[in-house]
Amino acid sequence: MSILTVGTVAFDTIETPFDQATMILGGSATYSAIAARYLSDDIRLSAVIGGDFPQEYVTLLKERGIDLAGLEVVEDGKTFFWAGRYHYDLNNRDTLATHLNVLAGFNPVLPDSYRNSNIVCLGNLDPVVQLRVLDQVEDPALVICDTMNYWIENTPVALQSVLGRVDVLIINDEEARQLADESNLVKAAAKVREMGPETIVVKKGEHGAMLFHDDSIFWAPALPLDKIVDPTGAGDVFMGGFAGHLSRAGRFGEDDLKRALVIGSVMASFVVEQFGPNNLLSLTLEQINSRVEAFRALSAIPVAIIEPA
Repeated sequence: MSILTVGTVAFDTIETPFDQATMILGGSATYSAIAARYLSDDIRLSAVIGGDFPQEYVTLLKERGIDLAGLEVVEDGKTFFWAGRYHYDLNNRDTLATHLNVLAGFNPVLPDSYRNSNIVCLGNLDPVVQLRVLDQVEDPALVICDTMNYWIENTPVALQSVLGRVDVLIINDEEARQLADESNLVKAAAKVREMGPETIVVKKGEHGAMLFHDDSIFWAPALPLDKIVDPTGAGDVFMGGFAGHLSRAGRFGEDDLKRALVIGSVMASFVVEQFGPNNLLSLTLEQINSRVEAFRALSAIPVAIIEPA
């Protein structure tokens, strides 16, 4: 099944207490597309870049088999730029700079070849832009969406319209509570599902992720790693892995969604080990499957039956 990922292709400058990287490849669509490509052979990317974007980065994406027909180039503009500084535990960060540049005028016009996309991944963008994309896609089998606090606070009406057309919403625990105006996460997920999405994925960073679907709740842990360099893009990689597995499976049942949650977590565990998407560029299926097995072993619970005393 084909996957359309819509989001940003960007430059990032990242500082941590241990190292830093300047003007590296970033963006939600970049991370999501590279991750999904390991699981699906039909990945379509929609984003905008400026004339300052290096050809080597475009080549990098093309060489990985990502369809760039929807990558708009504004020759006299500058590419979206973000800079951030992570705190010591890497769970919190400060935004140092956000330059929208060409992203400020992004109005995606999908190529005809994109309009029959089976799975649509809407990265963290203005809900108005997300709606424009949905209006151009012909009856997608599954729509997956990301959002953030800013859109929840500032564009609630447009966001509600998006949620009414979404099948899977991927947000973090703080965003889920804010969107539902509910402190209890289980109740919050139920309220958000009433807004439209049948399935809610709640990301909890180093504490894993939760899946709320029908009447069931499923949790996958985060893999303990001895080296975490850069958490940037982990959520976007999670979405790419999640969508990639569902594309590969060709179905969206409860067990498929649970496996997708694990695969998304696996792919995210790779990207945090180096700056930017570097660690995603040369993975093998053997490496991915080995880490899937590590996740399975990590969360396996031995059967324990309490006998009468």
